[in-house]
Amino acid sequence: MDALTPEHFDAIVEDALDEVPGELMGMLDNVVFLVEDEPPADDPELLGVYDGVPLTERGDGWGAGALPDRIVLFRGPLTRMCEDLDELTDEIAVTVVHEIAHHFGIDDAALHDLGWG
Repeated sequence: MDALTPEHFDAIVEDALDEVPGELMGMLDNVVFLVEDEPPADDPELLGVYDGVPLTERGDGWGAGALPDRIVLFRGPLTRMCEDLDELTDEIAVTVVHEIAHHFGIDDAALHDLGWG
């Protein structure tokens, strides 16, 4: 796929976030979405990552001073794996849903079973 500007990629991510139902977005608790160029060197094919404490694992005192959970999408692997803009748009949407699911405590095995792996 031809290279996209970071701004164009970010706009596609924003569109994907806009497509997530408002009821679901409203259930997110203390989450920030970010885009980075590349994943860690030890996992170069990683498309996205949820970094935080899933809602299912938070205790009563969790929120006191907690930094936001992070959902990070990685521009490099996403653009390299897709052949065109339509495929990239679909893959970003799937990655967004996949990482949001981790925030709700849904693991990779369950996501694969549901077709969101």
